[in-house]
Amino acid sequence: MNEDFKNEKLCREVSRQAAMFILNNTNHTSLITVTNIVISVNGKTGMVLISVIPDHKEGAALDFLKRQEREFTHYLKENIKTAFIPRFRFEIDRGEKNRQRIEEISQNSL
Repeated sequence: MNEDFKNEKLCREVSRQAAMFILNNTNHTSLITVTNIVISVNGKTGMVLISVIPDHKEGAALDFLKRQEREFTHYLKENIKTAFIPRFRFEIDRGEKNRQRIEEISQNSL
């Protein structure tokens, strides 16, 4: 099987599982959305990129998810059938925040 296809398939499944993990483990005081999954070239580590609404809850949401990273790895091992699960960390998707800001500025200037 093509390595790029396997990586893409793993990213899709990790994204789906990360969304379920967040849904089942947060207190729902903010909307946390998985925006992207990035896996390192060597396949040993990865990032779950998220966005948080409202913005002022971003720090608390990220702190919580960072404390849950070990549990998330165990969750993935139980729910994804693959030989190796990279070690993932949660991060805010700055690219998505920048895109939203540009869109907001564009709409306000019209």
